[in-house]
Amino acid sequence: MTYTTDMTKGSEIGHILKFALPMLAGNLFQQLYNIVDSVVVGRHLGYQALAAVGATGSITYLFYTLCIGLSAAAGILISQSFGARQYDAVKRYISNSAYVIGLFGILLSIISVAATPFLLRLMNTPESVFDNAVGYMRISCGGTIAVAAYNWISSIMRSLGDAKTPLLFLIFASIVNVVLDILFVVGLDMGVNGAAWATVASQILSAAGSIVFAFRKNPMFKLTRKTAVFNKQASFLCVKMGVPLALQNALVSVSMIYLQRTANSFGDTIMAAYTATMRVEQLIQQPFSSLSTAVSSFTGQNIGAQKKERIRICYNKSMKVSAIFSAIMLVVFLLLSPYIMTIFVKDAEVIAIGAFALKVSACFYVFLGTIHVTRGLLNGAGDVKFAFMNGVTEVVGRIGFASILVHIPAVEYMAVWGTTCLTWVLTAIMSVIRYKNGKWKDKFTHL
Repeated sequence: MTYTTDMTKGSEIGHILKFALPMLAGNLFQQLYNIVDSVVVGRHLGYQALAAVGATGSITYLFYTLCIGLSAAAGILISQSFGARQYDAVKRYISNSAYVIGLFGILLSIISVAATPFLLRLMNTPESVFDNAVGYMRISCGGTIAVAAYNWISSIMRSLGDAKTPLLFLIFASIVNVVLDILFVVGLDMGVNGAAWATVASQILSAAGSIVFAFRKNPMFKLTRKTAVFNKQASFLCVKMGVPLALQNALVSVSMIYLQRTANSFGDTIMAAYTATMRVEQLIQQPFSSLSTAVSSFTGQNIGAQKKERIRICYNKSMKVSAIFSAIMLVVFLLLSPYIMTIFVKDAEVIAIGAFALKVSACFYVFLGTIHVTRGLLNGAGDVKFAFMNGVTEVVGRIGFASILVHIPAVEYMAVWGTTCLTWVLTAIMSVIRYKNGKWKDKFTHL
């Protein structure tokens, strides 16, 4: 079995689909972490416990995505160097990105656990769910270092064209997560904390297994003393490219925190409906996200090889794939949303609200797909300035639209979902404008 793929030759869409499909399977299994937590908690402990879990999601995601941004930067630098056949540079980026992300993950784990009560108070988390939310979030945030480690190793393997190995470890970890969720929450009656412990244990297993396997099997991980030593320039480039990507993720997370705060203001019924629909949306986003990651790796390698026409062809074909999936999902949600909501909760009011919200959101999936495909190309090319601009756009959109919509009597609580849809439209337009101006074509970063 080979653990690298040269994407600078052969069919553009062939590489994308061959890469994206295992990525999709991996992402779907990863989402089982959240979905299983929500189903077990919502149906076994009740909708208030589900609201407590949901209240922590956007803050926890903030800390996770800071690590994910740095990991993505390492992947971009490595894919560009691999495409340019600069294999010593690949190995230097592997070792030095590990130093940067490891330190960053440890610091974030400590800070997030300490700041949990303050952040939940800041979000106006209702007293009825506050204690459960604190316990769940502290355990989840304590596992940030495991999230950082897994995303680092998987980003690197994918940048080298290996999407299958991360999938295998995610499948294993997801199965463990399901078993532990049932054992801790139902069998041992550990409440929402049991769901958090199950997720953290699964994350640790997937990270450790992937790292050990990569260093044993992948030739690019065969480091020498020369390539393993700390390199100031390589570390600086990881940070220089990683900070804008991390800020993009952080700004998106901040905007989601504001939206969660808006949902909290409508009470625990809306919180529960919002939590369930967010879990569904996270699942639906996975095909878009997988396509984005495939486009990013493809673009990185071909930017390094200076094959820009291949990138343009890849973008056009990927946009068509995204549009087809959006149309299919629209039909699915128009027909099945009430049945989907019953997976998470039993309360009729929560089901009705969530089902309607899912139908509205599905009408805007084409814009969400446009964001993912375009962002994947721009990030893969190393256009990190746009990454920051993209984050700012999402903050302005979510805070601005939410502030307006909540004051329109006919909208009321639907402002929570309407804000997301309008933000997708705004961000998609900004992304396409950036792609069309062509500045991404000259972003290859040399070590």
